[in-house]
Amino acid sequence: MKRKFKILPEETGWRKTALFLIAVIIGLGLFMAKEAKVFSYLSDDPQACVNCHVMTSVYNTWLKSSHRESANCNDCHVPHDNIFEKYYFKAKDGLYHASVFTARAEPDVIKAKEASQRVIQENCIRCHVQQVTQAKYSGFLEDHKENRTKRQCWSCHQQVPHGDVRGILTVKYNIAPLPTDTEKTVIPEWLAKEIK
Repeated sequence: MKRKFKILPEETGWRKTALFLIAVIIGLGLFMAKEAKVFSYLSDDPQACVNCHVMTSVYNTWLKSSHRESANCNDCHVPHDNIFEKYYFKAKDGLYHASVFTARAEPDVIKAKEASQRVIQENCIRCHVQQVTQAKYSGFLEDHKENRTKRQCWSCHQQVPHGDVRGILTVKYNIAPLPTDTEKTVIPEWLAKEIK
């Protein structure tokens, strides 16, 4: 003998409500991912760093540096041991940055945390291993030759590649640069008239 189960009206009510709430949460999540340009962070494009207005001055200083020709943000700020380590570090760092910037708790002068400093140091040595290990010049410091790989590179090379350290407040009206990969040159009308 087969039993037939009858669905009571009050049972379908909570199911519809639960389905609606799940759809709202998924919809809001997708909307926020689109607005935050989440998928751009999977690339190595430096333009992704300027998604957050706080990084504009850092991006602008890199854009004017010699590193622009040979290194992007991820070449210096992300580990290169393996692909899993790279994306794990990017996700961990990105979630930290997103929470700080969302809460408007960013410091006036952004400084790298200890884990980021380790990664940056390893990447400096990875790219400049010959200059570091085979340098003939002893430098201005007494123990420079002996401690080239032990001290942080930016303890001497403070201006590389971001130039002077500026606080967020000093670049309040600094705007994000236009993408440089476009063929069209953007010249305001008033400037075009002055040029002619």
